[in-house]
Amino acid sequence: MVLDRKSIVPLHKQAEDLLRELIEKQEYKNGKLLPNEVDLAAQLHISRNTLRQAINQLVYEGLLVRKKGVGTKVVSKGITGGVQNWRSFSQEMKMLGVEIKNYELRISFRKPSPEVAAFFGTDTDTPCVVMERLRGNPQRPFVQFVSYFNPRLPITGEENFNQPLYDMLEEQYGIVVKTSREEISARLAGDKLAGKLDIAAGDPVLIRKRFVLDVNDVPVEYNIGYYKADSFTYSLVATR
Repeated sequence: MVLDRKSIVPLHKQAEDLLRELIEKQEYKNGKLLPNEVDLAAQLHISRNTLRQAINQLVYEGLLVRKKGVGTKVVSKGITGGVQNWRSFSQEMKMLGVEIKNYELRISFRKPSPEVAAFFGTDTDTPCVVMERLRGNPQRPFVQFVSYFNPRLPITGEENFNQPLYDMLEEQYGIVVKTSREEISARLAGDKLAGKLDIAAGDPVLIRKRFVLDVNDVPVEYNIGYYKADSFTYSLVATR
């Protein structure tokens, strides 16, 4: 594996392309571990930070998975089942090898906004179960989530929301989520949100809306995530 230092293509992108070729080899297709980062960076004559940029991209795409204390391995084909292009927050962080901590968890009943009601096909007078979670790594929170659940579903608010959400919905109610439409925007943090994320009022936050449907295209969850701007990168891959 050799990188061309005279090329206009950045080294991390060249390393990414080489890793794509590597993981397509038969010996890696069934989930073999990659060489450790120190050895791999030495083979490519690049820094570990440059190598990690390449690996992180493939992790985001679901081609690689990091396991703490084990290493980075190729994802076996078909491991994501029917959900191939998106993951829950917990799954995303697990793929990146990031330990997650819940700083706050609050369940309430709330009347939805017109946008939320329109997504569920209900009226604004019908209360929804609403889950608010402040989440982050063990050092600090970096995202506040607000999830509205379709009032037509049997969700009561008494469920154990400390476990992975979509696993709980499937195990308890047979609700299998399949599709997520997303919108990304930005705004300045107000006092309340700034206090939760430990940033200054007026600092930028990224807003990620998710419109989640099940296998029958029934709306399940309207989710809004407010991320510290320096903690979130949204990656898109387009193939022509």
